[in-house]
Amino acid sequence: MTVTDEEIGELSDDAIAGDWRLWQRVRGHRYSLDDVATAREGVLARPDAQRVIDLGCGIGSVTLMLAYKLRDARVIAIEAQAISHELARRNLARNGLSERVRLIHGDLRTVALEERGDLITGTPPYFDPKKSSPSTDSQRTYARIEMRGGIEDYVAAGARLLAPGGRLVVCGDARRPDRAMAGAAAAGLDVIATRDVVPRADKDALFTIWTFALRGEGTGTITAHAPIVARTADGARTEDAHAMRRFFDQQVNEDEAPSPRARARRAR
Repeated sequence: MTVTDEEIGELSDDAIAGDWRLWQRVRGHRYSLDDVATAREGVLARPDAQRVIDLGCGIGSVTLMLAYKLRDARVIAIEAQAISHELARRNLARNGLSERVRLIHGDLRTVALEERGDLITGTPPYFDPKKSSPSTDSQRTYARIEMRGGIEDYVAAGARLLAPGGRLVVCGDARRPDRAMAGAAAAGLDVIATRDVVPRADKDALFTIWTFALRGEGTGTITAHAPIVARTADGARTEDAHAMRRFFDQQVNEDEAPSPRARARRAR
């Protein structure tokens, strides 16, 4: 399926890792905290990974961050949504990754691969299609709503493609840990670690990053890593947020003031 520039619309040109850049739609799906946190957790889980698979790669944000940090790894990225797939293709090409990263246009639930991954990642949507209203923009709909499945489907797909000794790193709704646990049990995986991600210090965790291994490869205990808190109650970036940016060689403004929106929220 050919996607036109008119369908894509206006793009912004944004930093993603080091001097690598990312095109993303101004009025479409944009990469966010869940992508950065999941990519970093994946690198930390298997810093020696040689074969990486990114499930539901979207516009390529997690794929690019993984490829940036894991320079010796070969990467497979899978995306079904047409506009996101086209942007992922362009983003890989502009950063010189078309040879090292194999991009597949397909549904992660049904794509068949001979390869197995030392590291597999995924950032599923987590809004229930029965309780959510689709956006008028198809890309935003598929990025937010579980139109092609949720965390259970990502875990099942990851389990099929995971190599012995490999790690599957997936983020999910922090309010529903039961879904990740049930998905792991059904797919034959052990949960080995979790990390909550909190958008602001005065809020509850928004999502949890789960690290899985093949059944029998876990230690029998689940390591609960210290949570990532992205912003203070006043809206300024925390040291956790700065650390994530530094991890991907991004510029850090240590003296950043709260955003106007955050100041307005605080005043109310």
